[in-house]
Amino acid sequence: MKHNAEVQGSRHDGLKWAVVAILVALAVVGNTFFAEQALLYRVLGVVVLGVCAAAVALTTGKGRELVELAKSSKREIQRVVWPTRPETVQTTAIVLVAVLVVGLMLWLIDTLLSWAMSGVIG
Repeated sequence: MKHNAEVQGSRHDGLKWAVVAILVALAVVGNTFFAEQALLYRVLGVVVLGVCAAAVALTTGKGRELVELAKSSKREIQRVVWPTRPETVQTTAIVLVAVLVVGLMLWLIDTLLSWAMSGVIG
């Protein structure tokens, strides 16, 4: 029974995506066709058609999945324990010191190798 509902939803989803494509194409063609009109009217037309296309797209299976993903992402962000300012400063300082130390070591190795190669080559 569930499989039949999924197949039927998929069939309707294809029609909905066709409507979305038509709305987007209508926005593009309309914007080009009405190029002599004021920019404000063209922008409003494109925005209205874009909102309509998004509304139709969100009623599809993929659109519902996108909404669910956004909701779960928001819940996940709320559960994150963000570091305090002192922790952030301390971690940044540790990273900067590590980068400085590794940079100096690489410079020293490069200098020694170039000195050794100069001695070998002449």
